[in-house]
Amino acid sequence: MRKTLPILLAVYALLTVGLQYLANAGQKFPFYLYPLSTLLGFLIALFHAGARFKWSRALWLLGSAFVVSLAFESVGVLTGLIYGPYHYTDKLGRLFLGLVPLIIPIAWFMMMYPSFVIADWIVPGKANARPVWVAAAGAIVMTAWDVVMDPVMVKIGHWVWDVNGPYFGIPLQNFFGWWLTTFVAFMVFLWLGKPLLADRSDPQFDKLTVILFCITALGSILGALSGGLGGAALAGIFAVSPWMIFGWLKMSE
Repeated sequence: MRKTLPILLAVYALLTVGLQYLANAGQKFPFYLYPLSTLLGFLIALFHAGARFKWSRALWLLGSAFVVSLAFESVGVLTGLIYGPYHYTDKLGRLFLGLVPLIIPIAWFMMMYPSFVIADWIVPGKANARPVWVAAAGAIVMTAWDVVMDPVMVKIGHWVWDVNGPYFGIPLQNFFGWWLTTFVAFMVFLWLGKPLLADRSDPQFDKLTVILFCITALGSILGALSGGLGGAALAGIFAVSPWMIFGWLKMSE
């Protein structure tokens, strides 16, 4: 599987960039290509986690990401308390309890995992509090992606904000909600999955997670540019670039 992951990443990159090109050119394409792209990114993250953590711990991370994100999103749609008032449309497929598309927890894990690995590298030391700092930093890395992703998804109608927030119609509360969701998921994983945070024996292999994060972020940035959201694209570049660069440099030491 380790030898297969670079090939899957190349296919994922072609699919992600290709979809944005077709959308920008006004070309029609099968509706299932968007969820297929997300599913491929999810599988890359899951297979890497299985090789890095061993499958028992990888499944703990998957479970915590899936359950926490689905629970927080469901409560968020019902109450508006976590992210602000919003609701999903039917463009992302079947909704869990009529609230949240089932593909959403898959997308959360797809980006939670590389965010966690990047944070594991950039947070120094071996102190007892290090897991908390890894969870907090990983949540910031994850939230950085939403800076550009959220405006794009709203623009193409995947979900709707029921308020007119200050950031492209999005309330600032949303970004705290993203950080909180990711932080809680990571803390559950660190408590129950008990990963070995000091075991970073293969930096070259971990660089694949930076590439996964970069491809996904680039897809969102291209989507913002093609959708006339140049400000969101620029904000996204500034938000995600430091974490990708810093993570890559730490893995290259």
